Amino acid sequence: MQIDHSTAAVVTGGASGLGRASAIALAEAGIRVAIFDLNEEAGGALAAQIGGVFCKVNITAEESVVAGFEQARAAHGQERICVHCAQVSGGAKTLRWDKETGQYKRMPTEDYAFAAQGILVASYRIASLSALGMAGLEPLEDGERGVITLTSSAAAQDGQVGQVPYGSLKAGVNGLVLPMARDLMDIGIRVNSIMPGIFATPPMLRVPPKVLDVLAASVPFPKRLGKPEEFASLVLELVRNSYFNGQAIRLDGGIRMPPR
Repeated sequence: MQIDHSTAAVVTGGASGLGRASAIALAEAGIRVAIFDLNEEAGGALAAQIGGVFCKVNITAEESVVAGFEQARAAHGQERICVHCAQVSGGAKTLRWDKETGQYKRMPTEDYAFAAQGILVASYRIASLSALGMAGLEPLEDGERGVITLTSSAAAQDGQVGQVPYGSLKAGVNGLVLPMARDLMDIGIRVNSIMPGIFATPPMLRVPPKVLDVLAASVPFPKRLGKPEEFASLVLELVRNSYFNGQAIRLDGGIRMPPR
């Protein structure tokens, strides 16, 4: 895609981690960035730093997301780039042994449904609402109107013990990519997903250092955690290279996660 100072982007989860790095990289490329997040302090500070706009958005609420897009478009115009990094989820096993009762307990269906809202449903919500706006844009070279990048996970293919909601729903995010890309092909909107492995994001960095050392050593090469800037670099490449479409791409240093 051709990008210039008139190009607008929306980044969800842009106040921290992979979303923050993506917002910075897009802004440094001359793109006007709107940050969707619930963290007003961090999101507002970053927006001020990069000359963007902060929109307080709850990705699990349709009205909040619609209002966020309206605010972002009022400030920057219709986005051609949408990067969805935000999520709401929790890990759980299908069955766990309860010592008090001496019986197995099942993960409640409601817990799975909550995770589905925060990962899979939210991904469709963000992507489809962005695509609806992009469809009204004038086409660029090759008839392209926009590009949507969803965030999946290596767990989509290597789901571990305790990752039934997370792994299966991230696999669902990958499952959105090709049919949605085909749905939107005549409009000129591309859709891809990135499957990051073990990255140095704020939640991961709260893990004890010894555990982080073990995780880093498990990566074939380079033997370290991924840098958010490396995720952001791929986001930019997916924007610039219009032949990327309908792809779910692993970014993981070659790691394949064991069952535990």
